[in-house]
Amino acid sequence: MKTFESYFLAINKWLLILIMAVMSIIIFANVVLRYTTNISLEWAEEVARHLMIWLTFLGCGPVLRYGGHIAVENLQDSVPRGVAIGIRVIIALLVIGLFAFFTWYGLEYMDRTQYQQTPATQISIAIIYAGLPIGAAMALIHWLLIVKDYVLTRSFPSDAHFDATASASL
Repeated sequence: MKTFESYFLAINKWLLILIMAVMSIIIFANVVLRYTTNISLEWAEEVARHLMIWLTFLGCGPVLRYGGHIAVENLQDSVPRGVAIGIRVIIALLVIGLFAFFTWYGLEYMDRTQYQQTPATQISIAIIYAGLPIGAAMALIHWLLIVKDYVLTRSFPSDAHFDATASASL
């Protein structure tokens, strides 16, 4: 399972890096063209926006994995350990339900919009909306890989690039 987890996380991180790089190149090229030749790429802003949507949804899982999303933890800190674990079980189940909901309804939205096209690139809106169910499913996998430690000890993994506990204490 650790091998799957490391490959899954690496694939997710590299997808984020690739999307961010492509988005940066498109925006940079469009700005340079606009100010040096007065010609703008008509599709650049649309593609950058769609890539940002994908970046947001695919980035949700790694941020969740490392405990980077905002959380209110006062209640868990003020009750006995057994009650706190019970609260975290409820939270874990709600998060699972939320990602399952996003995955299911994201697929519904993709189905409803598959014949609509974007104005500049003429691609199906469903391709853009695919970011929601794919990102939610990936976030669900990230959550299931770390949920046991979260529930029992309220701990999140950390690595050389991200440690939520270090940033929370600043």
